[in-house]
Amino acid sequence: MADERNSMPSLTLEPTATEAAMPDTTLPELTLEGAAVPAAPAPAAPKPEVVPVDMDERLLSEEEKRAVDEFSKKINLSDSNVILQYGAAAQKSVASFSENALSSVKNKDLGEVGKSLSELVVELKGFGEDEEKRGIAGWFKKAGNKIEIMKAQYTKVEGNVEQIARQLEQHQVTLLKDVAMFDQMYELNLKYYKELTMYILAGKKRLNEVRTGELEEMRKKAEASGSQEDAQRYNDMVQMCERFEKKIHDLELTRIISVQMGPQTRLLQNNDTLMVEKIQSSLVNTIPLWKSQMVLALGLEHSRQATAAQSAVTNMTNELLRKNADMLKMGTLAVAKESERSIVDIETLQHTNEQLISTLDEVLNIQRDGAQKRRAAEVELGRIEGELKQKLMELHK
Repeated sequence: MADERNSMPSLTLEPTATEAAMPDTTLPELTLEGAAVPAAPAPAAPKPEVVPVDMDERLLSEEEKRAVDEFSKKINLSDSNVILQYGAAAQKSVASFSENALSSVKNKDLGEVGKSLSELVVELKGFGEDEEKRGIAGWFKKAGNKIEIMKAQYTKVEGNVEQIARQLEQHQVTLLKDVAMFDQMYELNLKYYKELTMYILAGKKRLNEVRTGELEEMRKKAEASGSQEDAQRYNDMVQMCERFEKKIHDLELTRIISVQMGPQTRLLQNNDTLMVEKIQSSLVNTIPLWKSQMVLALGLEHSRQATAAQSAVTNMTNELLRKNADMLKMGTLAVAKESERSIVDIETLQHTNEQLISTLDEVLNIQRDGAQKRRAAEVELGRIEGELKQKLMELHK
């Protein structure tokens, strides 16, 4: 740790200051996959009483107190430019720090790490899966090629896993650099925090001195002299003090932003550290474990195939015996039934006789209908002839 002499901020009344160099590394963009189901809320515990932080010189070391005392004497509240630019350098540093941190977080995509881990899971889950589904008829051919297929898959998956492992190692190196960078950012933010604190305390000290000293003397002088010039000078100083008080308040707001940046920086650093540990676990545990399990899988496949082959032969033998017994039974019963049948079934003779009787009845009915129709036709023909003869006689009357 650097001593207080080297780390103590340098206060200035200049409007600009040299910005601290940020590490040439971008921050990861943190994302959440999926939304967690909220648990049932527990009874709220009583909140502890918040103790406000007093902005006084107890926050400073002895050397910093002396620096604040000396700097407060240089503050000229009658100069409007001094009030306008007071603490602007520190505010600009905090603003630039926040902007650079935000830009780094936005530009870093931790999705690449998640993608690599997801690809690793896919490769491990895909090992040993059949590319083609076959029926029972192709079982022996499938069993003969299974080992070769698994070896080919192992070679392919191993190559892909090695490539993913190299990518994870690169991500790990980048994240480790980010973790170190966050340490630098945290120390830099502490410097800004201390610098703003000193500006605020120096400003409040000077403002109190002016209000209780110079401003009071100017008021008394204006009241005693009754001069318009003295009254205006007093009023101008009152306005300057109010403007300077607002400026100090702005610095206090900026200081709170710097206070919040501390835990935010540590949260980002912690997330990167957790991701580094996750990658490390994959590299030293998951991948070696996978490789050792593949050796066992290949060995187990040999035993499984031998057992499966014996089981397939037994099942096929039993199936053939059952099929032959069923066919023998069906054939024997069919022959027995055929041998007991007559040359002509009684049912066939009954059907033939029924059809013959029905045919004779229908022929007799047709003949009866024919004779009846002929007799009716003879009567009709006689009527027609008589009708025609009568008509002819009527023509010559």
